[in-house]
Amino acid sequence: MGLLLSIGQLLASFLTRPSRSPYVNIPTDPVLLARTIKPGDVLLVEGKQRISTAIKYLTQSTWSHAALCVDTQVIPSHEPHPTFIEADAVDGVRLVGIEEFEGLHTRICRPLGLSENDIAAVVADAMGHLGDSYDLRNVVDLARYLCPTPPVPVSWRRRMIAFGSGEPTKAICSTLVAQAFQSIRYPILPKITLELATDPDCMGCVRELLHIRHHSLFTPRDFDVSPYFLIVKPNLENGFDHRMLVWQDHAEFQ
Repeated sequence: MGLLLSIGQLLASFLTRPSRSPYVNIPTDPVLLARTIKPGDVLLVEGKQRISTAIKYLTQSTWSHAALCVDTQVIPSHEPHPTFIEADAVDGVRLVGIEEFEGLHTRICRPLGLSENDIAAVVADAMGHLGDSYDLRNVVDLARYLCPTPPVPVSWRRRMIAFGSGEPTKAICSTLVAQAFQSIRYPILPKITLELATDPDCMGCVRELLHIRHHSLFTPRDFDVSPYFLIVKPNLENGFDHRMLVWQDHAEFQ
C-alpha cells in the first residue's frame, strides 16, 4: 500500500506540471468573475496541467476541473473575493482564492431554485471533506492515457474516469461537487426511466422517474450540459456593449 501511495504521489506531481499543449481559449477576467460568482455556484476550469489533458480527452470536453464557490466576502478594497473548495491532486481537498484560476478559461454553472438554506447545506457537505486526500488511484488511471495507446471507445470513457477507489476520505474534483449537490437531492444528470402512470384518470399516460447517478461517475462537463444549471457569463452580467469593442480594420489584411 505504501509503495502504491508513493507511486501515486509521484504521478500526481508529474501530472500537475504545466502541459506543453497550446492554450487557445481566452482567460476569464478575474475581476468580473469575482463580481459575478455566488456561493453555491460551480466554477468549471480549463486547466493547463498535464492532468487536464487526460481529463479533457476522456470526457471529450473543454473542462478539466470543477470547484465550488463557498464564500464571496468583500475585502478592504470593496471588491468581492470569492473562496472555493476543490480537490487538488497534490494537496487534496482544500480552500483556494480566485487567484488560483487567474489566466484560465472558466465557466460559471449556477443551480436554480435553491434557498439560502439549501446553498448552506451544499457548502457544508463539501466543507465536511476539507482535508481529505485526493483519490490517487484515479491519478494512476489518468496517467495511462497520457501515453500512446489504442483509441478508447467513447462508451468506455465515463467508466474509466470513475476507476477511483471510492473511499469516503478520498475525492476527485467533480465527485466532491457532485456529492455536495446530491446531499440535498439536487439533480445534475440523473438517469431517467419512463413508466406508465397509475392514475385511473390518465390511462396510458407516461411519467418520468429520476434515478441518482453514483457520484464517482460525474465529470466537470456534466455541470455544463446539465439542464438544471444556468450558464452565467461574467462579461454579459457586468454590462456588455458591443459598441465598445475595438475591431481591426479589414484594410489592414490587404
